[in-house]
Amino acid sequence: MKFAVLGAGAVGCFYGGMLARAGHAVTLIGRPQHVQVVEAQGLRMQTLGFDETVPVSASTDASAVAGADVVLFAVKSPDTEAAGEQMRPHLAPGALVLCLQNGVDNAERLRAVLPGASVAAAVVYVATEMAGPGHLRHHGRGELVIEPSPRSAAVAQALIAAGVPTEVSDNVRGALWAKLILNCAYNALSAVGRIAYGELVQRPGVQGVMRDVVAECRAVAAADGVTLPGDVDLAVRRIAETMPKQYSSTAQDLMRGKPSEIDFLNGFVVRRGDALGVPTPANRVLWAAVKLVESRPTS
Repeated sequence: MKFAVLGAGAVGCFYGGMLARAGHAVTLIGRPQHVQVVEAQGLRMQTLGFDETVPVSASTDASAVAGADVVLFAVKSPDTEAAGEQMRPHLAPGALVLCLQNGVDNAERLRAVLPGASVAAAVVYVATEMAGPGHLRHHGRGELVIEPSPRSAAVAQALIAAGVPTEVSDNVRGALWAKLILNCAYNALSAVGRIAYGELVQRPGVQGVMRDVVAECRAVAAADGVTLPGDVDLAVRRIAETMPKQYSSTAQDLMRGKPSEIDFLNGFVVRRGDALGVPTPANRVLWAAVKLVESRPTS
């Protein structure tokens, strides 16, 4: 099976690298500094289980999705429509576009710019970072939950064989909301404090704020008709236990002086709460706090 990864950052490089390591043809599409190193040296995957350099193709151009059976779509949420437009002329008929993104509405937004294409949402549970150009560091987990589509079962089998725990679920909307709740609980606090999850939950007052955020998210989800799978409160606690050294993606963005996805995390909950008449003061404060840090000069 031939794969392309559009948005080959930490998440895209992990899943693309795992598939390439298992023998699949994979092209990583990302920033020039990463692409140059990957083309010259391969992708270094420093994971909990191995530290290897994996040979893989790389490109800076969205046209490199041409011929791929599956596109792992891993761009930042604000870039969804623009990246979709860029790859649309090159997407093979029948190709599956699998959204490996934060937030709950990216697949819907992508379908709007890729009419007729097969687009499936996926829920991502992995702790990764780019430690340098062409150097992926994996801190834990790696599971995927995929929305049903004509190719989803075959893709899930390929991922499982590559060492990625994967399931196809009829309730991906609920799973996306459950992941959103985890992000809302951790991302902004990790970003404002520039602190990893394990230490974060030990700080005074943090767990109380997280409980307030989760309660608001659950109320908005209920008002929106979302059925949350599993024990959300347990899942929130497990994040700090299974990813103690992980900084949130929001923290990583701000520490590098990049725009964050906070508008699609706590900001999304605030907007849906406003639309549905559900108060979300804790999420609003965290959203505003990250926006303040985001606007601060990096010098």
